[in-house]
Amino acid sequence: MSPIRKLMVLMTMCIGIAPIFAHSQEADTTKNLEEVKINVKKAFSVRKMDRVVVNVNALISNAGASALEALEKSPGVQVDQNGNISLKGKQGVVIFIDDRPTYLSGEDLANYLRSLPASSLDQLEIITNPPARYDAAGNAGVINIKTKKGTARGFNGGLNLSPNQGQLFRSPNSFNFNMRNSKVNYFVNLSNNHNNSFTDLDINRIYKNADNSPKSYFNQNSYFDRTGNTYNLKAGADYYQSASTTWGIVLTGMNRSSTQTNNNTSNLLNSQKQLDSIITAKNVDEIRFNNGGVNLNYRHQFDTIGHSITADADYLTFRNRTDQQYDNFSFYPDNSLKSNDILNGRLPANIDIYALKTDYSLPLKSAVKLSAGLKASYTKTDNTADYNYTLNQVTQPDYDKSNHFLYSETISAAYLNLNKEFKRWSVQAGLRAENTQSDGHQLGNQIKPDSAFSRNYTSLFPTFYLMYKLDSASNHQLNFNYGRRIDRPYYQDLNPFLSPLDKFTYYLGNPFLRPAYVHSMELGYTLMNNYTTTVSYSNSNDEVNETIEIRDGTYYSRPSNLGKVIVKSISFNASLDPFKWLNVNLYTELTNITTKSDFYTGQLNTSGTYTFTNANARLTLGKGWDGEMSGNYRNRIYSAQFILGRIWTANAALQKKLNPKSTLKLSLNDLFYSRINTGIISNLAQTDADWINKSDSRNVVLSFNYTFGKAYASRSKHEANGAESERNRVKN
Repeated sequence: MSPIRKLMVLMTMCIGIAPIFAHSQEADTTKNLEEVKINVKKAFSVRKMDRVVVNVNALISNAGASALEALEKSPGVQVDQNGNISLKGKQGVVIFIDDRPTYLSGEDLANYLRSLPASSLDQLEIITNPPARYDAAGNAGVINIKTKKGTARGFNGGLNLSPNQGQLFRSPNSFNFNMRNSKVNYFVNLSNNHNNSFTDLDINRIYKNADNSPKSYFNQNSYFDRTGNTYNLKAGADYYQSASTTWGIVLTGMNRSSTQTNNNTSNLLNSQKQLDSIITAKNVDEIRFNNGGVNLNYRHQFDTIGHSITADADYLTFRNRTDQQYDNFSFYPDNSLKSNDILNGRLPANIDIYALKTDYSLPLKSAVKLSAGLKASYTKTDNTADYNYTLNQVTQPDYDKSNHFLYSETISAAYLNLNKEFKRWSVQAGLRAENTQSDGHQLGNQIKPDSAFSRNYTSLFPTFYLMYKLDSASNHQLNFNYGRRIDRPYYQDLNPFLSPLDKFTYYLGNPFLRPAYVHSMELGYTLMNNYTTTVSYSNSNDEVNETIEIRDGTYYSRPSNLGKVIVKSISFNASLDPFKWLNVNLYTELTNITTKSDFYTGQLNTSGTYTFTNANARLTLGKGWDGEMSGNYRNRIYSAQFILGRIWTANAALQKKLNPKSTLKLSLNDLFYSRINTGIISNLAQTDADWINKSDSRNVVLSFNYTFGKAYASRSKHEANGAESERNRVKN
């Protein structure tokens, strides 16, 4: 069949399932073995007993993409317009990099993943019920991002350049290398992301009287223009003391400088929709974010059958500085000036994290493996918000918004895990115990008194996994897993400060937040290693979620504990090869979310079912050419106080292998500019509210990849450190 006919078949299949595309597939990799080149096809996703492993390079469209965009193309993973990650309908996903915590959350985590090129990644491990050796944090589970790390002898590396043009220009680039001899392996991974982006947000609110008739209208347009540079570094060395003992050091760092300008226009109308006043604002945020980390690790293997011990010591530091200036101008309907006020803020935030961890594995008789470990971590945060308010050219401190909050937390943990292999059965059971001690202190000012709180609690977290092969060829497999987890509040969410987003919208912290506990279980069936059907259930108490309250026409967003959230899901994952030159991967799920909670307006009882589909098709055209179509679709979601509108997107990509060491890729993302986020806020006191949010999602990416030296060999066997979850709770 000719390449043109193959391409037509691909387009017909993909367009026929338009908003369905994007999921799995295969990629070609090359390994050098004494100058013999062997082409090995990698499946896009592989199911294991306790996780799904995604090979990032299997998708052409991941070239020039960010880590956040690569996550969005993975089975069951969804990313909203703010970069929040959910897994099978559940928020609270904990992100790791090479088994090490990112210690970031919210906007900072999203910005970090946007700055990390997908070209520097190797695999994504999606773990809905992590084993006992992982920290129990994370309502929805863990996603472990494994980066590329060369261990081949000699000098090896790779370069990726990916200019990206939408309405604005951006350029994520990466460079990595390793140098190894018989005793030491040095490795470095550098990346830079020059980013220009925008968000065009429309907000509409209708305020009502007691009889439900319109009282007034509020229409607002905000255009956020962002520009900045982010630099990431990962460097380290492994010292092979002997064939059984390895010492290692890993240094990580990130520097981000960015400017966000929000040009904002708000129209206030009376009940007859007649213009009452106009407020324009120019809000500027200058952001400087730096973090660094040091990991020291040790690994010793007592024998060749898995008897081993590892130890890690970690220190991480975060330094964030945001300077704000919000200029507000109020006009009468005839455009004459009514008033002008200026708000200036300085918001430094410092976080330091220390962690120690050790893990021990011992194979026993009868194919039984015992694992045990200890961990201790200490975190301290120092957040300050200093605001000044200028009205009629008179400046004075704004004590209502100013704040100084100190927080410290100590977590001590121990776990035990047993794994047993039978002829057709595989069983794994674990138990983790964690004790948490925390102290928070808000320093008072001229109008606010001192306040403080302390908490001390201990929890047990059991996990259980069962796999059964129905036949000796493993063509039919059953999987079951269960786990109990905890979702602790983000550090900054506990800070009871008032932060303005604009003149009509504020964010409030909540020092009374409680940790959420969730029970999760899954039952799955896998056929021929290509088709998997999974039924999932989770029951969460005190789940932390964003809530909106209205006071005198002003919106206050704050995190709150919802009483009970139940998520039920059935999903199907398939990899198809209808022709030798065509591979199609499909993931689809049907999920129901039910929320029952006390609320500002009385009771919050919501329930809704949505579908989500993610698919991908790859065509081998021959002579080094490959094509790809991908995309996803999700219909309306009812989640607590929010109703999210349906959304879909379609992408296309083309790849040409120039020679064994270089590849050129062209990607077209969001072909129909359909990635537009819409939503409604429900359960508001005498108010209706909705929004429409657009971004620079349609773009073209030209990516060039070059490798030098030998191909990547196996990864280092030790990439885990002692800090498993704390970084994920750092939030801007």
